[in-house]
Amino acid sequence: MTSPDTRRGVLIVDDHPLFRRGVRQLIEMSERLTYLGEAGDGQAALEKARALSPDLILLDLQMQAMDGINTLKSLREAGLDARVVFLSVSDHQEDVIAAIRAGTDGYLLKDMPPDQLLEALEKQGDGEMVFDPRLTALMAGAIRHRSATSTPTLDHLTRREREILHLLTKSYANKQIGQHLAICEGTVKVHVRHLLKKLEMRSRTEAAVWAAQQGLG
Repeated sequence: MTSPDTRRGVLIVDDHPLFRRGVRQLIEMSERLTYLGEAGDGQAALEKARALSPDLILLDLQMQAMDGINTLKSLREAGLDARVVFLSVSDHQEDVIAAIRAGTDGYLLKDMPPDQLLEALEKQGDGEMVFDPRLTALMAGAIRHRSATSTPTLDHLTRREREILHLLTKSYANKQIGQHLAICEGTVKVHVRHLLKKLEMRSRTEAAVWAAQQGLG
């Protein structure tokens, strides 16, 4: 059995109390995840995240006042390094791509079977990017469309940038990348910024998804 100190703490952010209760009950069935708390809007999510320091935040896309995309941006701007996964009813391409470009670590649909949803959340808790399998074709289509308008290529990246991009496909955080490559976290941040600029991409997740499509994962 997984010991309590190795469990990943989860914060649930959704404006529907009944849905939050259902997700909480699902998390409480896991031996690898721990329910920490919940919030009904973006501002409350920021406050709870600061207070609870969750490892994983489950975030609804469509909420009153502050939507999920702006909540994610606020979490990143606040320096909170929790992994963030959208849990949404929307499978629209523009919503999924907006989430990826905002830096989400995953995107799951609310109608996933409970056992599959829990398995995906546990994988994310272990550091894997998770996307609902039904979104694969949609994401590939978006990448092909993007490639038709601008053509990112690995040729412009340095060897070190390629190494870091490869680790991004494995959802490594900057600190983990630094430890793996024996370089400081600040240097990793500089390399990530440079490779995103070269690839003309907005977030590390967008770059990681693209790189995985190129077979770099």
